[in-house]
Amino acid sequence: MQTAEIQRRWLTFFGERDHTVVPSASLVSDDPALLFTVAGMVPFIPYFTGVVPAPYPRATSVQKCIRTLDIEEVGKTTRHGTFFQMNGNFSFGDYFKEQAIAYAWELLTSSEADGGLGFAEKDLWVTVYEDDDEAAALWTKIAGLPAERIQRLGRADNYWHTGQPGPGGPCSEIYFDRGPEFGPEGGPAVDDTRYIEIWNLVFMQYLLTDVTSKVDFTVLGELPKKNIDTGMGMERVAFLKQGVDNMYEIDQVRPVLDRAAEISGRRYGADHDDDVRMRVIADHVRSSLMLMTDGVTPGNEGRGYILRRLMRRVVRAMRLLGVDSTSFPELFAASRDAMSPAYPDVAEHWERTSRLAFGEEETFLRTLAGGTTILDTAVADTKKSGGEALPGDTAFLLHDTFGFPIDLTLEVAEEAGLTVDRAAFDTLMQEQRQRAKADAKAKKGQIADLSVYSDIRAEGETVFTGYEYLETESRILGILVGGQPVLKASAGEIAEVILAETSLYAESGGQSADQGSIVGNGFDLEVLDVQKPVKGLISHTVQVRSGEVAVDDAATTVVDAVYRHAAAQAHSATHLIHAALRDTLGPDAHQSGSFNKAGYMRLDFSWNQALSPATRSEIEEIANNAVRDNLEVTTRIMPLDEARKAGAMALFGEKYGETVRMVDIGGPWSRELCAGTHVRSSAEVGLVNLVSESSVGATNRRVEALVGIDAFRELAAERTLVSQLTSALKTPKDQLPGRIEQLVADLKAAEKKIAAFEARQLAGRVPALADAASPIGNVVAVVEDLGELSSADEVRSLVTSVRERLAAQPAVVALAARIDGKPVVIVATTPAARDAGAKAGALVKVAATELGGGGGGKDDMAQGGGANAAAIPAALDGIRRALKG
Repeated sequence: MQTAEIQRRWLTFFGERDHTVVPSASLVSDDPALLFTVAGMVPFIPYFTGVVPAPYPRATSVQKCIRTLDIEEVGKTTRHGTFFQMNGNFSFGDYFKEQAIAYAWELLTSSEADGGLGFAEKDLWVTVYEDDDEAAALWTKIAGLPAERIQRLGRADNYWHTGQPGPGGPCSEIYFDRGPEFGPEGGPAVDDTRYIEIWNLVFMQYLLTDVTSKVDFTVLGELPKKNIDTGMGMERVAFLKQGVDNMYEIDQVRPVLDRAAEISGRRYGADHDDDVRMRVIADHVRSSLMLMTDGVTPGNEGRGYILRRLMRRVVRAMRLLGVDSTSFPELFAASRDAMSPAYPDVAEHWERTSRLAFGEEETFLRTLAGGTTILDTAVADTKKSGGEALPGDTAFLLHDTFGFPIDLTLEVAEEAGLTVDRAAFDTLMQEQRQRAKADAKAKKGQIADLSVYSDIRAEGETVFTGYEYLETESRILGILVGGQPVLKASAGEIAEVILAETSLYAESGGQSADQGSIVGNGFDLEVLDVQKPVKGLISHTVQVRSGEVAVDDAATTVVDAVYRHAAAQAHSATHLIHAALRDTLGPDAHQSGSFNKAGYMRLDFSWNQALSPATRSEIEEIANNAVRDNLEVTTRIMPLDEARKAGAMALFGEKYGETVRMVDIGGPWSRELCAGTHVRSSAEVGLVNLVSESSVGATNRRVEALVGIDAFRELAAERTLVSQLTSALKTPKDQLPGRIEQLVADLKAAEKKIAAFEARQLAGRVPALADAASPIGNVVAVVEDLGELSSADEVRSLVTSVRERLAAQPAVVALAARIDGKPVVIVATTPAARDAGAKAGALVKVAATELGGGGGGKDDMAQGGGANAAAIPAALDGIRRALKG
């Protein structure tokens, strides 16, 4: 049974039983505490908690999910995958345990001919939470399971939550017995390799807080309604129904594994380590493809970092299979063909995702080349010094800065006859993880308890009137101070205020929040920010300028008209620049992010090389021509499918409902899904001044522009600057570039002459310094203060030259100077001096101690410095004393 068929049967079964079929949400989670959608129930959390009323009593979905906590286990077990699909059925206060168990048993055990999954009843076991007598009794009643096939387990196994504060509850898991060849008898409590979990029924009835681990949490209380959240692992059921040994061999994953085998010339099943590598490749390629399809791009932080790590692990695994050249074009194409039947958007966005993938592979292969150079140098230095282990901090630097996998470092070191100080490396990695956890914990601490909005949200959604009106009369629905509901707020306090209607735009879609005020009888509130804390609610962060505001007060929202118009100019300019980019570069230049506020806009787009000055000018000209042409700006509300058929551009990663707002500028020339505010015609944008273009990753670029009056001011400032230059240089403005080029060339020529003169002067000091050598202890030494010099390189040059003159003797040269007021001391020794016990590094440390600084180097040459230039005489005396012994 193919994976797509399992999906079809699931959705059909629950759809016929009055469940609303909900499309999969994006892998990018709306929950600020989660990077990804980690479970099938995540999109429904607001409904489980009661923060947002559920739009349907029961639902079903096949949800795309990503989990990377067990990334090191991928390929080693039958069940660990980073991307997986969770078949779920959900009840929001409708049915509970009995009906959930009945549905599960019916779908699992009904014959394939009757639309079921056809599992034999004798092969199924269940577990329940240790004190859930009700669930145990229901399994006996509904399924007729004997007591020995109903096992009771504790929190670690049979209590479910997302790992974050929120909904949770006891669960009952259904297992399939694969047979005695896979392990001992005794059920899932004894062996979870033979007994594979395929379906988890979560009885979602509690609100949890203080969640620190799987088993450590506090039950805050009952949820408003008892809910059902079940999850069937699509990949697990697929590998059982397809008669293969693990999830990596199912129809949606195996093609990538086979392609990796073909490219590498290795045979799957011939070698355990190679098999693990091929499974890692198959899993990670699919996960990366699905993440990029949902708008994630490789980067160094957050979601982008995880995506990059997955892709780099693929490159690493291919290298271990003997493939050093590019392989992504073949691997990702195989995954596309396997996944697009179930997810058509994979094929739809292939041009963009393939460009991201191929560019990332090429970049990392270059990184590996650079990292290998650093690693080779470190290996050579370690062997030269007689060491046997590569320092842990070197391995960590390669891993952290260059993305160089530790196992590759271990392999290269082993080939060179060295080990790696793994303990030091692991310590540094642990410290980094602790910093990351502390940062994540701090961020979680900043996330408000969204349950405080549930009573307000129960009264309905906040109506946004700002498209038509700048002022709106409304009513205060709720007030929060310090994250807690209050009845009133007084002068000077910072509070959140939620109204039934508002004309103030909440930050979203890349557009900053409106500025303005909220006024009423006896109070005046300055609006500091406007956000959407939960779906359907708009919250205003305000400072009470005067008076006292209370719940149920009548209030009027007032938008700062000047700021709103400037923000609308910037947002419309963003659309113009996007259209101009696509006109100039083609359809591959797709927006990947944006931000706009009054007078300013930036737009990130998919492209892998810098724009030439001519291209930048062309984009800017197209946008300003659109302003000149006074194109009509129109907005329409329509179904999402209709907007897409009309050619509307959608931002990757943005969440859209069934009904969307489509914004046209000049008809189809610029047609985007957008909820932001816009001008009425393109002429109102005024002026677009493209001020910068830069890289924001290997496959993304960023353009920034000033808009309207801010654009004019920037151009006026540049005009003033040009006027000042023409006056100062007495050159017409059209001749300025040539005049400035000539001045720069003249300056460089003069600097070369000065440098040559200074070098001759410097060289002229060498004989006198060498002649000043005098015996100290077992060596002859030159220990001198050079006074003021331009750079440490000049000191080093003198030290080296003097040492060359004294090369036949046991000589030490120690010279100090002031560089921009700071002391520098450099010491060099000849081989005979080193044989006599004089070490440059040790002597520099003596001097640096006197200078109030530090230093170091090798036995033949070392450099030090400090903060106290007045201590140079004492530093040199210290060297003399050290030489005397």
